[in-house]
Amino acid sequence: MLTDFDDTAAVQNVAELLLRQFGHPSWTEVRERFRAGELSLKDYQEITFLQMPADKSAMQAHVRAQAGFRPHFAELWQFCQDNAIPMCIVSQGLDFYIQALLDGSGQPELPVYAVATRFDERGRIAGYGYDFAYPDAPELGNSKALIVQRFRERGHHVFYVGDGRSDFEAGAVADTVFAHRQMASMCDAAGIPYHPFTDFGPVLAAVREYANGI
Repeated sequence: MLTDFDDTAAVQNVAELLLRQFGHPSWTEVRERFRAGELSLKDYQEITFLQMPADKSAMQAHVRAQAGFRPHFAELWQFCQDNAIPMCIVSQGLDFYIQALLDGSGQPELPVYAVATRFDERGRIAGYGYDFAYPDAPELGNSKALIVQRFRERGHHVFYVGDGRSDFEAGAVADTVFAHRQMASMCDAAGIPYHPFTDFGPVLAAVREYANGI
């Protein structure tokens, strides 16, 4: 059971939540360059967060105060734990803000596949690590499809939930897809079947049905 984070597991785009609160004034210009196709998501994120003047503790506190998970996320995590079903967050976002929301919401042990963030002695972002990139394409950053494929190679039926362009590659190789926003439109265009997504209630029902049928 794999899910994207920003705008999917989390109600908000937590990256933008932080950028609106702490970002350098130029961050919206960088975002426009990304939206115009001039920058990759990796480049957009690296540029804007390296300019962030806030430290890690301030940013994590803001996430815990302002962000939240979609309905039934906690129940899905509990069901997966009770039934030995791997559940993970798969994100091209930064690990520290994902972990902040997990800690604040009572799921601190839920595994996260995301960009590893390094901090300097002042607690400010100093660099990034990409542990889940294709070896021949490190410039693209982490690949969600690569993570899906690893779980499938272990014999798992992969449920994937996502919303954006970076989720489409994962949905294309997952077994059961829940999609909304841009990912849903891309699945429509490519003829990839999916279930509409608004919260984790239907996801929990599908995972439960599959688990009971094994």
